[in-house]
Amino acid sequence: MKNPSRYLDALTKELSRLPGIGPKSASRLAFHVLSMDGTEVERLARTLIEVKSHIFRCGVCGGISEGDICPICGDEMRERDVICVVRDPKDVLTIEATGGFHGRYHVLHGLISPLDGIGPDDLNIGSLVGRCRDGGIREIILALNPTVEGDATSLYLARLLSPGGITVTRIAHGLPVGSDLEFSDSATIARSIECRIRL
Repeated sequence: MKNPSRYLDALTKELSRLPGIGPKSASRLAFHVLSMDGTEVERLARTLIEVKSHIFRCGVCGGISEGDICPICGDEMRERDVICVVRDPKDVLTIEATGGFHGRYHVLHGLISPLDGIGPDDLNIGSLVGRCRDGGIREIILALNPTVEGDATSLYLARLLSPGGITVTRIAHGLPVGSDLEFSDSATIARSIECRIRL
């Protein structure tokens, strides 16, 4: 059923574009926004604009940053010779929350998925190869979701990087097959990193 207002209908359509938000949830959110006072709506709108205006991709790892380089890449106390490769920036936050990893990261911004038309050239792989080529990298840990796409990406990266003398490991499959890092508990992720296996 269409909303009685074209403005409300437009808001519902925009909200339904968000991941995990179906038409009914989008409609509920739209009506909630309608019930908010003007100050709250302005604060929400301003925050959305500020997020897009002030958060960029880190020039080193591809994660989120408010400057050219993210705080993790700029932290001299982090291990420089170990890189943990993840799919999305939110996976960095998930692993960081465990407190069990002290190296650096590299964000691919997706996984190889031929069925979706996503190949290696569509991902942030070139800069990872560049980081490895620059030297000083001892180990690459692949912390990708245990899915068909995650496995395909892991195997591709292992074949690409192993000949350079770098140890390529992947986190142990303590994570349920088919699940996302985002929804796994900290203890499971920490144990998976600790019990990583070589590819």
